[in-house]
Amino acid sequence: MSLTTGIVGLPNVGKSTLFNAITNGDALAQNYPFATIDPNTGVVEVNDPRVDKLVEIFHPKKTVRATFEFTDIAGLVKGASRGEGLGNQFLGNIRNTDAIIHVVRCFENSDIISYNGRPVDPVSDVTEINLELILSDLDVLQKRLEKVERKALTTKDKQSLIEVSALKKLIAGLQDEKMAKTVELSYDEKNAARDFNLITMKPIIYVGNVDEESYADPYANPHFKALADFAKENNSECIPISALIEEELSRVTPEERREYLEALGTTQTGLDKITFAAYHILGLRTFFTGGEDEVRAWTFHDGMSAPECAGVIHSDFQTYFLKAEVYSYDDLMTYGSELAVKENGKMMTVGKDYLVKDGDILYIRSAAKKK
Repeated sequence: MSLTTGIVGLPNVGKSTLFNAITNGDALAQNYPFATIDPNTGVVEVNDPRVDKLVEIFHPKKTVRATFEFTDIAGLVKGASRGEGLGNQFLGNIRNTDAIIHVVRCFENSDIISYNGRPVDPVSDVTEINLELILSDLDVLQKRLEKVERKALTTKDKQSLIEVSALKKLIAGLQDEKMAKTVELSYDEKNAARDFNLITMKPIIYVGNVDEESYADPYANPHFKALADFAKENNSECIPISALIEEELSRVTPEERREYLEALGTTQTGLDKITFAAYHILGLRTFFTGGEDEVRAWTFHDGMSAPECAGVIHSDFQTYFLKAEVYSYDDLMTYGSELAVKENGKMMTVGKDYLVKDGDILYIRSAAKKK
């Protein structure tokens, strides 16, 4: 299970600079609109310090970390929902992601061109993009309603009637300029809405791109504070990042990076902050498998059972699941070895009802062998 996110924002807010820094990619970053025309995709490893500790204990032949896929999508402009700029292409790309990382300018720099010519105003910038996303979703829903409403009224099919109800509620909300995720739906309507693939139903992480002077105390920056207040009011995550600092960090050695971060008063890179926020907002957790052959981190959704997590490894493991041996990462750190964990009664044998926890180390027993 690889996490996928789309990095979006108005032109010239630092999107591609940030993308290049966190993926060590080579997306074109230039000071003019639409420098990014085709989506640039980069896959990065999740920096989970627990993996390093597991490697020290197991000394595996191979180490596999969880991954995070970023797609840098062309800058959005007013009218994108009607095809302005690269609107339709942009909106099509963003529908295929798990979450949206919305980069917003929170710095002053007279050398950076503002595509709309107005002063730095994070909330206005966010509102402009959100409105385009709302209009795009509204168009999708209205077209879908035209197709299904007549059938629902004619056949009285229960599922179709539920879908029509969800469509009408969502359309009303969007017409009131609300994001789809804020519209109240019943349990059945929410299930129906999953098939609509709405952009405004996706979780959003607002990234305030601040200057280096504001990095240590971003809330002293009035632009970032305004963005953070907006995000809080809309139940979204908001984190400060300096794209230029991230770019500098991407060019130095790990030791130099550590020293640089310490000088800034932090231990986390921008990628670490984004990863933590994305895992939190999407309800994602990590379990591990470990041994002499391999240590691997696996991403799963909070609340998944042992068989479902076995399915993350391989679908056959879920289908033919028998049981699993489970112990926690914390217990392994306490006792120092897998054998010591077992001798101290901290290893459990669990069945199909067990809900996997973040940091669990699993050994799946299945009637099928991985192909």
